[in-house]
Amino acid sequence: MSSSNPNPEEEDLDEMLAVDDAAEEIDNDGGDIAMDSDGEGEEEGEEVLLQNDSIAYFDVPQDSLFAIAQHPVYPSLIAVGGSAGQEADAPGAGWLFDTSAAESRPVLPASYASDPANAEWSSKTTQLDSLYALEGHTDSINSLCWTYPQGEYLVSGGLDGRMKVWKADVRPGAGVKMTVVGVSQEVEEINWIAACPSQNYANTVAVGAFDGSVWVYTIDASDASNPLQIIQSYFLHTGSCTAGAWTPDGLLLATVSEDSSLYVWDIWGEASAKNLVNDNGMTVISLTGEDQRFEVEGGLYSMAIDPKGTFVAVGGAGGAIKIISLPRLASPPSSQQQIRGKSSSDPTSGGQILASLHAQGDSVESLAVAVTSNNPPSTLLAAGSVDGSVCVYDATRRFAVRRHISGAHDEHSVVKLEFVSNSWLLTSCGMDGVVRRWDLRSGGVTGTNAAGAADRGLVKEWKGHSGGGEGGGVLGFVQGQTGERIVTAGDDCVALVFEA
Repeated sequence: MSSSNPNPEEEDLDEMLAVDDAAEEIDNDGGDIAMDSDGEGEEEGEEVLLQNDSIAYFDVPQDSLFAIAQHPVYPSLIAVGGSAGQEADAPGAGWLFDTSAAESRPVLPASYASDPANAEWSSKTTQLDSLYALEGHTDSINSLCWTYPQGEYLVSGGLDGRMKVWKADVRPGAGVKMTVVGVSQEVEEINWIAACPSQNYANTVAVGAFDGSVWVYTIDASDASNPLQIIQSYFLHTGSCTAGAWTPDGLLLATVSEDSSLYVWDIWGEASAKNLVNDNGMTVISLTGEDQRFEVEGGLYSMAIDPKGTFVAVGGAGGAIKIISLPRLASPPSSQQQIRGKSSSDPTSGGQILASLHAQGDSVESLAVAVTSNNPPSTLLAAGSVDGSVCVYDATRRFAVRRHISGAHDEHSVVKLEFVSNSWLLTSCGMDGVVRRWDLRSGGVTGTNAAGAADRGLVKEWKGHSGGGEGGGVLGFVQGQTGERIVTAGDDCVALVFEA
């Protein structure tokens, strides 16, 4: 379901927000349920319907799946991680599986509905087998990522503070060979791991820890004496480091914390070479709760950087979102540009609070940014909240609310949001156990169980996980570049494959 239009043309932040407004703070206030086995509350003889829209499932795990990662070159190769059991001392566990074995369900003519044999065949789901077990963590695996640009390494992080790395030799049609590269343990607990997107700094990852520290590693299996090389380590956060994201060029790393601080780190010294770093010599942006314009009482828990690297959005307690401009680490202007005057590509320091948004009533747990495929393109920011709502802002219109979907996940926490690349389509998952897709251009519903959602733009929803107050929920998903297949990680010990 990817867009057929070409990639949108680049546009400067100057086109999104007037220079005179840069320092201005903008206020914007603005299913089926799994039943208990004892049948309590059911009418005698009442039929309980359980809906499963998946085309394949992976049910090897014995406990919750907290993390999921998709190979950047072979999108059918999926890694999931969680706990090996429900015991307090259960070790962490993870697996690799291949979704290419999942058979698509054909669109059948209406006449097939009267044929029980065909109906049964069309509803079958494929059981997926484990290709490899990720072992070596003494506590739950809660973060996974493949390195860029080729997915050469798989990196796991756990509640035991360990970061473990495997080298992946993918053999299309013949499986994958995994080789342990090394283990690092510098902290007591890892919160997240993010891969650097730059080809110039391949196989680099950033790690955020519960103690607030931030670490950057480059992985090189050819160096047997030091395969996991620590490039940088930072200790300015005074609370747990809850989220991190790289700029699209991989030159800067932004992190947030429960102490309501935001730091944007100059990992490779590019900003320092242009005299854009702060007095501490490490950051290009340093914002904390001491600045009352930036303070978010209760902490920051989510963040996203727009595809052009012009701003970072951070979300936190009470539904607060702050929009901060990012530096432009541009090359010096040409002589022709100098004659014409200051170029829009000149290096700028960033750090301006562009907007302060507050349209949701509870903590913002997930943020996503996309540039749409229309001409001129729009930059959209989507925010998912613990109150079950999804709010979409239009960055090209001073972050005005474009759509507020108050009951996106039936008052259950929204766990993750992600746009289908270069499109108006937004995918969301939540603790209600449902995955939904929204078309932000207009309303419209297809499929079943979508009554009353026409004005919200619901396109489709997929069920199969438990949730809705009965435990379970979807703790993560991946959907590739096209969004044609969605693979989930469930709190109910299963991963499901859905087809759009």
